[in-house]
Amino acid sequence: MLILRKKGEQLMVFHEIETERLMLKNISLEDSEFMLQQFSNDAVTKYLFDTEPLTYIEEAEKLINFYLQPEPRGQHRWILSVKNDSRKIGTCGFHCWDRAKNSVEIGYDLQEQYWGKGIMTEALEAILLFAINNMNIQTVNAHIYVDNILSTNLANKLGFVFNGKTELCILKNIEYLHNIYSLDCSTAKCP
Repeated sequence: MLILRKKGEQLMVFHEIETERLMLKNISLEDSEFMLQQFSNDAVTKYLFDTEPLTYIEEAEKLINFYLQPEPRGQHRWILSVKNDSRKIGTCGFHCWDRAKNSVEIGYDLQEQYWGKGIMTEALEAILLFAINNMNIQTVNAHIYVDNILSTNLANKLGFVFNGKTELCILKNIEYLHNIYSLDCSTAKCP
């Protein structure tokens, strides 16, 4: 769904999403404190090897600004909050959107006390549906660190299939082995 803005304003592809238990709000600079808390949490960042854990509010703001680049952009992030009390509990979104190939990578994180409750399944089903209907996505890829069993189980539950391995040398010049999982939205059981 493309939303036209007033003359001089940009086209907007991404919008907020509501599920049974969650609100997925477009990220904004108002989320700086939450992002600092989220991405400095050892449990949340245990398997994230694309950047060091955050230490300062300025780092959180820089990360948010990456997701706020003008559209059309190749990435987007939503803040997950519990509907009944607006508590922020995680994020999910896309990066590396390749419009020519109709593919995108998915990323997600959740505070530890919400693991195993179906929260991220609910959020990812919603954004996968968004990707199919609003972004014309046919393939969604997930790069999951080999020891991240919970994330692997989630990808399998959503219909992603193992598609190989890759070594990502991003943090501290160390190679981190990741499994690649793919979801073919033209044939798979997409939401």
